[in-house]
Amino acid sequence: MTRRPAPESLIDHTLLKPDATDADVERHCAEGAQYHFAVVCVHQVHVERAVRLLAGSGVRVGTVAGFPFGAQWPEVKAFEAARGVERGARDIDMVLNVGALRSGLLDEVARDIAAVRKACPSGIVLKIIIETCYLDDEQKRAACRIAMAEGADFVKTSTGLGPGGATPEDVRLMREVVGPERGVKAAGGIRNAQDFWTMIRAGANRIGTSTGVAIIEEIRAGEGES
Repeated sequence: MTRRPAPESLIDHTLLKPDATDADVERHCAEGAQYHFAVVCVHQVHVERAVRLLAGSGVRVGTVAGFPFGAQWPEVKAFEAARGVERGARDIDMVLNVGALRSGLLDEVARDIAAVRKACPSGIVLKIIIETCYLDDEQKRAACRIAMAEGADFVKTSTGLGPGGATPEDVRLMREVVGPERGVKAAGGIRNAQDFWTMIRAGANRIGTSTGVAIIEEIRAGEGES
């Protein structure tokens, strides 16, 4: 019988607000270590601090590339990813070129992702944010197929800064496209235990949220649906 993973191990504890201070990063990392989340995800400028704070905890540090709009040149995103890895990040969440995807320029989307994948050595987890709120279902499928073809480890619903976040319908669609071997990360608007379990049941195996502590405390208290 397969053992169910601990809910904490499915959470990327995220701090990507633009006004995050050093004190916010310290508090977020302390929470990450205390609750044994999978990843603490911070802006690039905070990576080195997070790596120091989480040393020996077993919690990975993540950062972003092309965030939040995905409209940078591929070489800029690749540089961001490479510099993040140099500074100690082990997970990179990259926003793909949403405008190119909506324009049908799928080769450009592929080159964009390929540049970042090349910049991330073996062992670095690459998650592609497809920003589902801007896409129709066929565009979502195309984004997932391209991300997988270019070596991404996860596809991710949202930055959390667009007009819409994760939905169970989008998670199911993404899981259907990528199959059981790759990851699906739901992010954007996941604030409580019920939201968490809804996305897990839909097929997500990673949750990105800034409210990881509240979610786990709800789960431990027996609140929300398991």
